Order: sequence, then C-alpha cells, then structure tokens
Amino acid sequence: MKKILLTVAAISALTFTACSNDDDNTPTTSNLSLNVSGLENLGADYVYEGWIIVGGAPVSTGTFNVNDSGELSQTSFVVDSDMLSSASTFVLSIEPANDSDPAPAATKILAGDFSGSSASITSTGIVGDFSNAAGKYILATPTDGMSNNERSGIWFLDLTGGSPATSLSLPTLSAGWKYEGWVVMNGTPISTGTFTDAAMADDNAATTTFKGDVNDGPAFPGEDYINNAPTGLMFPTDLRGATAVISVEPDPDNSPNPFTLKPLAHGVPADANDHVTYTMGAGPVVQISGTVTR
Repeated sequence: MKKILLTVAAISALTFTACSNDDDNTPTTSNLSLNVSGLENLGADYVYEGWIIVGGAPVSTGTFNVNDSGELSQTSFVVDSDMLSSASTFVLSIEPANDSDPAPAATKILAGDFSGSSASITSTGIVGDFSNAAGKYILATPTDGMSNNERSGIWFLDLTGGSPATSLSLPTLSAGWKYEGWVVMNGTPISTGTFTDAAMADDNAATTTFKGDVNDGPAFPGEDYINNAPTGLMFPTDLRGATAVISVEPDPDNSPNPFTLKPLAHGVPADANDHVTYTMGAGPVVQISGTVTR
C-alpha cells in the first residue's frame, strides 16, 4: 500500500511539473498601436494589412478597413511580444479581402523603421517621393483629325520647345503602383489612362473608347474626349474650367475613382487656348504618414 501511495504521488508531481512547464512556455503578447490618417476606403474587395519585419521576414499584425470618413476599423493589434520587440520595421500593404497568399502584396503603402518603442511611417520611401514632382500639359485633340474641338482633349506633354517633349517629372514607382491621369469635369473624374513612363503612351492608348477615329495620338499620356461620354457628360467637350490631376494608383486598382495620393493638379484656366503649354502645381496629397507604437 505504501508503494502504491508513493507511485501516485510521483505521478501527480510529474503531471504538475509538466503543466507548470507548459504554462511557462505560453507565448506572451503585446499590443501594437497604429495612428495614421489619410487612408481611403478600399471597398469590399481589399483590406489594409500590417506587417512587422523580424529577422528579414514579414509577420502579419492583422487586417483592417477604413470607412468613408477615414476612420480605421481597428487601431490596436495583438502581436507576439518577442517578435514585436525584435521587429526592425513596420509595413502597411493593400491586400485582396480573400487572400490565399501569406506573403505581403506588392502594393505597400506605408513603411518605417522602429526606433525604440515607435516607428514613423510614411508613403514617401515605399511608394515614391513626390516632393519634387512637376508637370505640364496642353489641350488638343490629335486623334480625330478635326480642328473645331481642340479643347476637348488633354495631353501631358510640353510644347514650349516647338515639338512635343516629356512634361511630367515623376519618380519611378515601386512595384504595385501606377500613375493615372484625370480630368475632373463638373465634379466627375474621368481617366486619361494609367502609365508608368511619362515618355510613353499610356496603357489604354490604343483601346480607349473616348478617343477619335483617326489615330491613337502622340506617344505621351493623355486622352481625347470625343466619343462615348459617360452618363451626365457630353463629348466632345470643353475642358476649360476643369481640373487636371495626376494620381498614384494601386495595381491592381481598388476603385475606378482616383486614389488618395495625388501629387500633381491644376485648374485648367477659363481662358485656356489649345496647343499652349500649362504648368501643373502640387496636388492635394503628396504623401501619407503616421506612427506605430509597440
């Protein structure tokens, strides 16, 4: 009987020790707090996802949405304490809502290195530095071969030297991003097409349904608004008084409207003439920034 009692006591002690060891090995967690403004609502098909870089590898901190007022659905995220304390960098990306890929997408919008308990995050280093962005444009409709509606098209080129030249001075974008030209007419933004090289035609030069029927136009970004006007507009039109915009868009794009980042903009003068070069100014949003605290 004494031997049986000793055996039971030994098993009980072993079980208690094993449980204690398990408890000791339970991972501890900490909160990561995100404070950022200027992000837009991505719609139902995309989400924002945070990542910490630990030993060169990305570790997800969770996903969130942003409403039409710019408010984040979540600002605090539970993360493994050891990983969080070892993280060198925070990155924010745009991901498909139903994402089967565990790695970050190419569309990274914010990033910054930790210094102590916080990191200043910005779009400048991860998307592009638009502080020195510059651009020019003319009004013309080269795709229809007619001269009676020359103020119905916009081309991002420079004619001050007498012949068409590149007018947009923009940084090369990181993977996952493209430029897109726009004209805002009566409050409605109409795309001129996406592009990555300002010295070449945009991506839809040969396929746009807006252009005329003679040719595809010059080898620069731009658009003639001649055919197939969207509801509420009439083509040909007159772009005087409209607003010209260059935006930076996620690729793949989350929306048919301009994205938050708009490095260049200009109100087309009410007395603008065709084939005259006009200079753009800084757009309403040239960077997004915020802070992350661990």
